[in-house]
Amino acid sequence: MPLTTCEYNAVMSEQKRVLILCTGNSARSQMAEGLLRDLAGDRFEVFSAGTHPSQVNPLAIAAMDEKGIDLSLHYSKSVDEFAGQQFDTVITVCDNAKEACPVWPGAKTIHHSFEDPAAAVGSDEERLAVFRRVRDEIDRWLTTFVQQ
Repeated sequence: MPLTTCEYNAVMSEQKRVLILCTGNSARSQMAEGLLRDLAGDRFEVFSAGTHPSQVNPLAIAAMDEKGIDLSLHYSKSVDEFAGQQFDTVITVCDNAKEACPVWPGAKTIHHSFEDPAAAVGSDEERLAVFRRVRDEIDRWLTTFVQQ
């Protein structure tokens, strides 16, 4: 049975807003955004951004596609796009973003640094293996985050 307007508004007002930050918003924060949306369903409204945005890495898209999560329409966003917005939680997933992260009054800030898979070298398959490993590390960490 569909929710009434009042029920829908009540659910949406309980939804926590989460912003995930890294440097380029090309891999780690993009994968974390997709994973958290998948893990948390309607509990969180999830966004990601970068302190120096670039473009979504095709290997991040490929690694997430293996999990059935489509990042193909995602694009790298600047943290500046979210200035003045309210967030319940801001998560930094790299040390550079932690150092450059603006302050969001009232937001809980959590830091957990993950290896940058975009820095991996080797063949496409070797680099994809690094993206998979980092994706799975982020997934495990976010699973714990959601359970708390």
